Amino acid sequence: MVMARMLLSREKVFDPILRSIHAWNGLAILLLILSAQIAAWIEFTPEATALWRFHVWAGYALVLGLVARLSWGLNGPAYARLGDMWHWRAWWQALRTRHWFAEPASYGHQPLASAAYLALYLIVLIMAATGLALAAIDQGRGPLVAWLGHDLPLKAVFRSPHDVLEEFVLGFVVLHLAALILHEVRHGLPMAQAMVSGYQYRKEKE
Repeated sequence: MVMARMLLSREKVFDPILRSIHAWNGLAILLLILSAQIAAWIEFTPEATALWRFHVWAGYALVLGLVARLSWGLNGPAYARLGDMWHWRAWWQALRTRHWFAEPASYGHQPLASAAYLALYLIVLIMAATGLALAAIDQGRGPLVAWLGHDLPLKAVFRSPHDVLEEFVLGFVVLHLAALILHEVRHGLPMAQAMVSGYQYRKEKE
């Protein structure tokens, strides 16, 4: 029996605007994580105070990026649409079979990864809201300062979910990078370059 030789085909999937938004949001999340971790490590110093101010500005940048992503998800090309992430049949099938790491079979957002992306958007939106509240309480700045400015008794209400959800974001970043590497190693697909070149690769039989 002759084995079919596997070839890779490619298609331009991710447009330049989507890739730019992805890079913007990724950088903002990285700066938020680093500034928070370092500021917590060197707490009660002038440098920590400056880092927390920078953290707030990075949060503003992420809010801007989220608004851009949601807008492009409603008005952008097909592969950028939020609807391209909605694959409830695939999610249900994965729950039934417990097959969580499938090889991508079509272009666009991988169905199971899409569930993680949508969950991340929801988590980051909640973190943005609680972060704006904490900026008003701790630093007396931001759009919520008129309602929450220096209201210290409410700080714990917003701090707890903000800190807990930060761990989920850290976990997502680690899993996202690990999944890209595993897809390349196990399935032979160049995944990481997609948000640079815009091209996705899939296997086809000759």
